[in-house]
Amino acid sequence: MPRPSRRGRGAITIEDVARAAGVSAMTVSRVINQGRNVRESTRTAVLDAIESLNYSPNTAARSLAAGRAAHIGLLYANPSAAYLSQFLIGALHAARSAGVHLVIESCESCESEDANAQAEVTRCFATSDVEGVVLPPPLSESQPILAELDSMQIPFVTVAMGAPNEQSLNVRIDDYAAAMEMTRYLLKLGHREIGFIKGHPNHVASHDRFRGFCDALSAAGVDPDKAAVEQGYFSYRSGLIAGDRILSRAERPTAVFASNDDMAAATISVAHRRGLDVPEDISIVGFDDTALATSVWPELTTVRQPISAMAEAALELLITDLRRRRSGAPHKAAERVLSHALIIRESCGPPPSQYRSKARKASRGS
Repeated sequence: MPRPSRRGRGAITIEDVARAAGVSAMTVSRVINQGRNVRESTRTAVLDAIESLNYSPNTAARSLAAGRAAHIGLLYANPSAAYLSQFLIGALHAARSAGVHLVIESCESCESEDANAQAEVTRCFATSDVEGVVLPPPLSESQPILAELDSMQIPFVTVAMGAPNEQSLNVRIDDYAAAMEMTRYLLKLGHREIGFIKGHPNHVASHDRFRGFCDALSAAGVDPDKAAVEQGYFSYRSGLIAGDRILSRAERPTAVFASNDDMAAATISVAHRRGLDVPEDISIVGFDDTALATSVWPELTTVRQPISAMAEAALELLITDLRRRRSGAPHKAAERVLSHALIIRESCGPPPSQYRSKARKASRGS
């Protein structure tokens, strides 16, 4: 495919799409506006070019909505308010840029295992003129919700679904690699007794993060079976319980890796309550890099998951898919894996023995 020309700080133009698809700009316009007398092979080539070049979301919305504002649903039930806040910011920004209306529904009952309750909440979209649905975690892995959307023939995109099927639209990061990277960082600091707080057991991402933690330990010659591990549920309250159990052990670990920032912040609170200094007495790290990570003291070392960007990417995937469907092109599965980053702040350092050694050397020097 020819390389597109760039104008105005990298903006993609209709001429770029035409050049990439090997057609005229008029043909591209005809496809976008669902004009007739366009060969199916030409229509598919134009749609592929639009998708690969990420052509103007406003154009995508006009193509999708055929003269009226499209409605995209978003169903949420995340126990972390900090995660949800960042996700909604990204989703609202993408919706505004694309010229679509976002219909937001809470699914409080979806935290339960009641399949009927989850399906019932999902049916609200059937009467909301919604053309597609965005499912952030944990609902991205709710089989009753996915089955109900399938039965209503409403397209959807999942976010942070660890094991999407072959027909899915999905956006995620590599949770396994991210957890390995954080664990290796703690090992590099000198920690060998590292505790771990798991995420919700129903989430594939939780298992991927724990697997990354265990594999990093094993690769360093540390037995993961001897690690202090407690179950959490991604909520602050579950972090308080799990953190208290870990820090009350007779052989307390020198560091704790919590599967999200809420549980890490809760563990810091437990440490303070027990009179422990962070990181001098114990290092604590998290996952997500939500606003909470810089609201606690000391500020949290964590894995940055681009939550807002993931929400934006999810809407872009869904709008592209809906546009293809409206133009008569077949559904095309797609997955975007976004980059993560290790964010080093003040909540972790070397093991306590190394702090004491440095303190003794400093006192001798004085």
